[in-house]
Amino acid sequence: MAADTAQSRQTDFSPTLRLNIERLRALFGNSSDFVVREITIRSGQNVALFYLDGMIDQKMLQEVVIASLMDRSPPEMTSLVEIGNTVLNVGAVTSPADMEEAALLIMSGSLLLLMNQEKDALSIALPGWEERSITESKTQTVVRGPQDSFTETLRTNTTLVRRRIKDTRIRLTGMKVGRITKTDVALMYLEGVADNRLIRQLEERLGNARLDQVLEGQYLEELLLEQRQSTIFPTLYNSDRPDTIAAGIMEGKIAIFIDGTPFVLLVPSLFVDFLQSAEDYYQPILYSNLIRIMRYIAVTICILAPAIYISLTTFHQDMLPTQMLLSLAAQREGVPFPAFIEALIMEVTFEILREAGVRMPRTIGQAVSIVGTIVIGQAAVEAGVVSAVLVIVVSITAITSFVIPAYAMSIPIRILRFAFMCLAASFGAFGVTIGILVLLVHLCSLRSFGVPYMSPIAPFDSKEQSDAIFRFPFRKSANLNPKRRSSR
Repeated sequence: MAADTAQSRQTDFSPTLRLNIERLRALFGNSSDFVVREITIRSGQNVALFYLDGMIDQKMLQEVVIASLMDRSPPEMTSLVEIGNTVLNVGAVTSPADMEEAALLIMSGSLLLLMNQEKDALSIALPGWEERSITESKTQTVVRGPQDSFTETLRTNTTLVRRRIKDTRIRLTGMKVGRITKTDVALMYLEGVADNRLIRQLEERLGNARLDQVLEGQYLEELLLEQRQSTIFPTLYNSDRPDTIAAGIMEGKIAIFIDGTPFVLLVPSLFVDFLQSAEDYYQPILYSNLIRIMRYIAVTICILAPAIYISLTTFHQDMLPTQMLLSLAAQREGVPFPAFIEALIMEVTFEILREAGVRMPRTIGQAVSIVGTIVIGQAAVEAGVVSAVLVIVVSITAITSFVIPAYAMSIPIRILRFAFMCLAASFGAFGVTIGILVLLVHLCSLRSFGVPYMSPIAPFDSKEQSDAIFRFPFRKSANLNPKRRSSR
């Protein structure tokens, strides 16, 4: 008890300005970017300003705060609270209770003011760090539609969504997550539409998070995932497009903003969400539905094309037309590997080239990936390592993987491709069929925060089909309400 009392005394502000300066300098470890500036105002009182260099707006500091204190403060005014209420022409002014709260405000881009012979403190929000400007999305591009995307600044991101939803029912609750980073995290939802039980569940999980650091949304994704279900499929949707997040909020979902990352999480998330694009709502309905059908076909090809090739060439040659069978036999005559090893070599090679193209500098990455694919494929066929038809199968599989709008969904699809290849090499078409059934059962067993992952397809709900696989006209569409689904 005595130790707690001594600790609280160390963190409380002292009426002696010199003692406060020493304590704050010790708290920041005499860091070179921690600035302490002492000035004397017109009343003769000594005032100290504390801030981190690079974290506040220097122009506002000089022209508004310091100029106001030295030139416009009345000689008879000796109270720091009165100065904050009458002299300082700034926005957010708060009074931290102790030095720990003051230090957290300083590290968040605030200026701290202390006066000699006074235990009160003032914190002025003057954020002025460099931030990236709003640009178009690089992960979910569209031809027609809004071209802005989120940045790494939380307040900028919430503003982009509020611009699109001008409704007083929008609620924004903030908290700090991470014992070391103390990252700002905010939940945004539409009151009366979002599920209150889910809101409380998210606030409880985030509030009890035992994490030292939160640098990106993936830290929270692993924290928020269902504890009892293991899956490679994403059950939290992430996007850097404000229009996508705004649409999700209006459907009753909850957006999770994390300071320092341009990607916003959306919960609950369904399987159909990852195969929908923002451009589906900005194009004519016929074209949008055709594109959606093409995506589902592309996903099927991406998963099953190599497996079907392996099963046909290994176990089920009698299912092929005679002319095609003779052509395949002629191409594979000099290939030294079985179909499974042949396909595995090409698929792994392509995945390596894909990853190399992503990690290499932008100026040469695309050229290297394209040239590498063409040169290696052609050289492998000419050397007799693989057959020409397999190069076609791998190329089609690779192209279809890029059709998936959400990158988070393309990763498990690529993993499943190898699993189906193993099943086809072991059991042929029978193994592929069993794999499809197991995959469907697994998808139907998943839940995203209490909502069936495959809804409204499984369980089927005829009232919620307006934006499942096909997009209905806007005049006939109804919002997808997760609260109604999770109550089943």
